[in-house]
Amino acid sequence: MRPVIEYISYRECIRDFYEEQKARKALSWASFAESAGIKSPVFLQYVCEGKKNLGERTAPQVAQAMGLAGFESTFFCKLVALDNAKSESDKKEILESIAELARVHKVKPITAEEYQFFKSWKNSLIRELAPCMDGANPKEISKATRYRVKTGEVREILEFLQEAGYLTQDAQGNYRQVDRSLRMGKADGNSARKTVQKAIAHDLQVQMAELATDALKNDPAQGRNITGLTLGITREAYDQIVEELAECRRRIVAIATESARTEEVYRLNMQLFPLSDMHKEGFIQDPPSSKGVKDE
Repeated sequence: MRPVIEYISYRECIRDFYEEQKARKALSWASFAESAGIKSPVFLQYVCEGKKNLGERTAPQVAQAMGLAGFESTFFCKLVALDNAKSESDKKEILESIAELARVHKVKPITAEEYQFFKSWKNSLIRELAPCMDGANPKEISKATRYRVKTGEVREILEFLQEAGYLTQDAQGNYRQVDRSLRMGKADGNSARKTVQKAIAHDLQVQMAELATDALKNDPAQGRNITGLTLGITREAYDQIVEELAECRRRIVAIATESARTEEVYRLNMQLFPLSDMHKEGFIQDPPSSKGVKDE
């Protein structure tokens, strides 16, 4: 069994513990459950299979039966709480507590790695901005953000980006990106990682949408490009549009990373969301023949 902080799924953690102990001590699901104070001999087996869930009361019992103590037990219980959380705000709160746990105990849980970076738009901005300002100090970088990011924040973000391996700094004080482009890692069917990434992406997208509204209100039109379409579509068309947007993002990343030089840092939002609820109301209606109305 790996260290518990290397797990994203508490179910995988339980399964690995069981398999290891079974090989060593001929552990059974029944004896494992009994040691955790659980009456059903197959309950933990069903948990690992995704048929049952651990709850707030049983999580510490299972952690104790697995020999977890201190922050490892706390971490395991937070993984259970994250899996059980219903709202995005609850998931964010739990991820914040995991990140704080990692900071205090100087550990790097996988669940916190992406969250630490993607939880704030400011991290992405500084990661892009610092390398194109040779020799710049936090005060100068803050000024380049139009003071959206204060000097103290810039200093903290730069320290984090270096510690986490997103930026390096040479002897002359110049910052360089470790990777030219950056994206969340693929979940590859891992439901626990999907839960984490969904919570991260939701909050970041809200932040970016608010920044887009601010740009629409306050930035001159010649320095931005904000357009939109209102469309009547089918589910099949929706899926096709999503694929087209993914391909478009890929091409845009290729264009942006072709040159090592940066003159400004931009954010590109792609948003496709419903304005109607006809399926929920039981209406069946063919898409209109119009190709949509463009909002300039």
